[in-house]
Amino acid sequence: MFRRTLLASALLAASLPAPVLAQSELDALREEIRQMRQHYEARLAEMENRLKNAGTQAPARAETASPGVDRLGEVSAGGAFNPRISVILDGVYYSDNKRGAGPELYEHIDGITHGHGHDGHDHGGLERGFNLRETEIAFSATVSPYFDANLYLAVDSHGGVEVEEAYFDTRMLPGGLKLRGGKFLSGIGYLNGQHPHSWDFVDQNLAYRSLLGDHGLSDTGLQLTWLPRTGKVYSLLGLELLQGNDHHFVSGAAELPEDVHDIGFGDMAGGKAGPRLVTAFAKFGPDLGDSHALQFGVSHARGRQIQEVHDHRDENPNASVHGLSGDGWLWGADLVYKFDAPGAGGHGDFTLAAEYLRQRKDLEVAYHQSNAAVIGAPRKSTQDGYYVQAVYGFAPDWRVGVRYDVTGGINEVDRGASVSKMGKSDRWSLALTRDITEFSRLRLQASSADLMVEGDKERVNQVFLQYQHSLGTHGAHKF
Repeated sequence: MFRRTLLASALLAASLPAPVLAQSELDALREEIRQMRQHYEARLAEMENRLKNAGTQAPARAETASPGVDRLGEVSAGGAFNPRISVILDGVYYSDNKRGAGPELYEHIDGITHGHGHDGHDHGGLERGFNLRETEIAFSATVSPYFDANLYLAVDSHGGVEVEEAYFDTRMLPGGLKLRGGKFLSGIGYLNGQHPHSWDFVDQNLAYRSLLGDHGLSDTGLQLTWLPRTGKVYSLLGLELLQGNDHHFVSGAAELPEDVHDIGFGDMAGGKAGPRLVTAFAKFGPDLGDSHALQFGVSHARGRQIQEVHDHRDENPNASVHGLSGDGWLWGADLVYKFDAPGAGGHGDFTLAAEYLRQRKDLEVAYHQSNAAVIGAPRKSTQDGYYVQAVYGFAPDWRVGVRYDVTGGINEVDRGASVSKMGKSDRWSLALTRDITEFSRLRLQASSADLMVEGDKERVNQVFLQYQHSLGTHGAHKF
């Protein structure tokens, strides 16, 4: 500001007759103008050199630039820390025909994961009446020219806090490569990487609930993805090395009943060294123009350590506690089609998504409370699941969705001498969504399910009325 004032004074002085100013004052102004010209010419030359070299030289380290800003203008970790912050509020009014017992029945669907529970938080645990589901708090920022960082916290209605995701992404690896490290949602499948606020329905589909858990496959480790240049065909290949602690079909150590102190897992009692879970996935999408998009993908996961404790004494006092150990596999395929209509507010938009999952466990009996002769006997189990869902924008900011989901089309345990087969569970859901604004949403959903629980079919009818509100900026959702 001082120099602008001084420059204005100099211009004014140049326009006035010479006698108005003393000669000494004019000489001082001329000298100041000369110094200013030299200073700004030097600054301009420096900026031109930077622009010239930007494409061939690595960016300067953050500590040599201005505090808080690196040479590329990104926020750095050493100065002003200003991440994007968002908060997602999620509330549900819930009712069913089982006097509120519907969510508990879903946790006891017959299958190869029956009775073993789900690790982590549960987005589907509701009681009759009003519910405040977990509030998501997200932080994201570019911490240097080389890394982005993200943190997602889930706060339950009692104030408990859990880390949903906390990871970094690289920004400057060559050849379309990107490395992610920390705790994150796996890239397998289509819905697995989505947080609940981006779902098209209030609750998780049955295939995911039974085979991946209500919150999907989330674990700690590394993910490497490659986005090759394949012309008009989008391709993404991924490999993940995960610790295998945070998932129910690859667990570090099984939880023992209070009256059982040694389950006989041998060297597995302390847990194999990680990573114990390896996944691979591929996604492809041809170029169909501006209005149409198609993506299909395949996924595979292998767990090097499964430990299960079966304790059914609550249902049958004469049952014996036994433990199983071994490996597990998961295969999946997904297909998504989207039509982006020219109408405002999503009017005419259409999305069709389908996904198939199949899980197999190759286990053996490691402990039996009353029959040591069966130790070492094989226990091979297989279960699959799938969903098909469609969402249509029938008016501006109004959407209707229908979903059919199944778990247990294949649902059997092979004990060598005998094979036990369990029935499937399936469900129909209809959802009506109103996007009031970009940050506020209301959704009404009705579901009718036939669940196979303890060998019997249970009809569960449910009604959900959901609201969601978003505070602050939030990153763009995935395809």
